[in-house]
Amino acid sequence: MDLDTIQLECEEKMIKSVEYLTRELRGMRTGRASTALLEYIKVDYYGSQTDLRELAGISTPEPTQLLVKPFDPSSKQTIIKAIETAGLGLNPQSEGSVIRINVPPPSLERRKQLVGQAKKMAEEQKVAIRNERRDANKHIDLLVADKKNPVSDDQAKSAKDEIDELTKKYTAKIDEVTAKKVTEIEEI
Repeated sequence: MDLDTIQLECEEKMIKSVEYLTRELRGMRTGRASTALLEYIKVDYYGSQTDLRELAGISTPEPTQLLVKPFDPSSKQTIIKAIETAGLGLNPQSEGSVIRINVPPPSLERRKQLVGQAKKMAEEQKVAIRNERRDANKHIDLLVADKKNPVSDDQAKSAKDEIDELTKKYTAKIDEVTAKKVTEIEEI
């Protein structure tokens, strides 16, 4: 493995950490209705756990309301049960062939909990990014120590500096994504 490959792999893993956090935060409840709240709820559909987005169309007709339209009308009660047991504090109402869900704004205490949860998730991804930096630096040190594959100390230092820059860049992106979500959560 050469220095460029180490840097590329390190950056790919850092990007995945940011993407993972972004995906996780999208599913976090705020005062505004978002289809991401329900997309990954698991529904027991004919014996297999299936994501709700594969069983129904999910839309937001109003800023504080979600509308779930099952593709298979016979699965409506199963979907309602899955939403109720998902722990989101939502109360689905059956209306004909659709399920309507009003998303009440979370209480002040609940918003504080959500902010703490978002920051904790962000910190976990920052740790993952720092671990990627550590692993990449170890690989670089191994290349320097390997006498068959000559890598100079200057090249190694330069590569480590670039990895540090990547770490700063992706840690800043995590802070940015988290700050945006925290603002969304605190907004009434």
